[in-house]
Amino acid sequence: MGVIESLLVANRAEIARRVLRTAREQGVRTVAVYSAVDADLPFVAEADEAVQLDGPPQAVYRDAEQILSVAARTGAMAVHPGYGFLSENADFARAVTTAGLVWVGPPAEAIEAMGDKVAARARMAAAAVPVAPGSADAVAGVDACAAEAARIGYPVMIKASAGGGGMGMAVVHGQDELAEEYGKVTAFAGRLFGDDRVFVERFFQRVRHVEVQVLGLASGRVVALGERDCSVQRRNQKVVEETPSPAVTPQLRERMCAAAVRAAAAVGYRNAGTVEFLLDPASGEFFFLEMNTRLQVEHPITEVVYGVDLVAEQLRIAAGLPPGVDLDSLAPSGHAIELRINAEDPRRFLPRPGRIEVWRPPSGEGVRVDAGYAAGTTVTPAYDSLLAKLIVHGASRADALDRARVAVAAFEIRGPQADGSQRGGVTTNLPFLAEVLDSPEFASGEYDTGIVSRLRG
Repeated sequence: MGVIESLLVANRAEIARRVLRTAREQGVRTVAVYSAVDADLPFVAEADEAVQLDGPPQAVYRDAEQILSVAARTGAMAVHPGYGFLSENADFARAVTTAGLVWVGPPAEAIEAMGDKVAARARMAAAAVPVAPGSADAVAGVDACAAEAARIGYPVMIKASAGGGGMGMAVVHGQDELAEEYGKVTAFAGRLFGDDRVFVERFFQRVRHVEVQVLGLASGRVVALGERDCSVQRRNQKVVEETPSPAVTPQLRERMCAAAVRAAAAVGYRNAGTVEFLLDPASGEFFFLEMNTRLQVEHPITEVVYGVDLVAEQLRIAAGLPPGVDLDSLAPSGHAIELRINAEDPRRFLPRPGRIEVWRPPSGEGVRVDAGYAAGTTVTPAYDSLLAKLIVHGASRADALDRARVAVAAFEIRGPQADGSQRGGVTTNLPFLAEVLDSPEFASGEYDTGIVSRLRG
């Protein structure tokens, strides 16, 4: 169809700025949509045109009808959903293309195929992608769940079929806990996803969370751009990521990337996506976890190590164009770490939104900051607590660690300090990130998804 000339970004804050930046560099006219509480955020001013959405802040970025109306009024040619909100909504993807616009993402059918975790497990197994021991279908009722858990062996994880992003799951260590946790997960899944089906999988006590970045090209071919280790998590959500993974050997990398390509190809995948695996570091076995049918929060570390702009490639694929770089000749260079800076209590990880009075990000060689906020802006409780992503790149993991420690120490984010307090101001997890970087376990590279609980005692 040719080059995309105008783009509506159906998202906010950090990821909206990230997409706008690449679009601007490519001479694409940009349209931002924003809620009333986001009016002062940088992404709104950085778009060529910005339109305020009507409605409650919690709902407007999911208002597909209103967003498509804005696209029509502003003459946008394409829609980029970012991550979260409508990014993995197959109905929205379909509505965008039905409206005659370009959807900067995978086909709706691929989103649906990977959105149903039970069906996705079966599809992956058929494509020779390893899956963890678990139920072959959704379990209906506590008794069926208990029977599957007994067959698999405790501990197990009860997971929402429509869940993802660390939400809609619970670990069960024995039969006495099962009924209560089953009730919690099914109720949560029904409320949040509109689908209360759950399945059961083996829970690995010590495991790493490793994902592979894939690009489904316009030609139909799928390529993999290495792995990212996302094992540092709180509440099953990532806070620190790195590439390459210290746990992955060249031989294992080849196997994981080949499995990720098979997984994406099995659903006719196009555009950027991520295939997530659980890795047993002791045995080297890995199992399919899920596929994120969108751009990942942690995509920048792949960009700096591989020297590629993934958003630019997304736009080219959506337009039916070949890659802007020779993807087959790309080779990783050095090591990168991303740290998610959140507006939250650094010990209990509870949201702590508020006004930002001081915002002084670090800079220098090998340091990149993708931020959604600035001094004078306010973090609202209506949205995710992510403020910015600090990305550091070094010649080696040791170099990247040194840069990360210096950059975290230099990053200054403060709220109002009336009477010497920060009452009414934002609080961040920067002290926690410094704690992770200084921990012998993380420094060794031999950590797993339990590292945060061990740091917290």
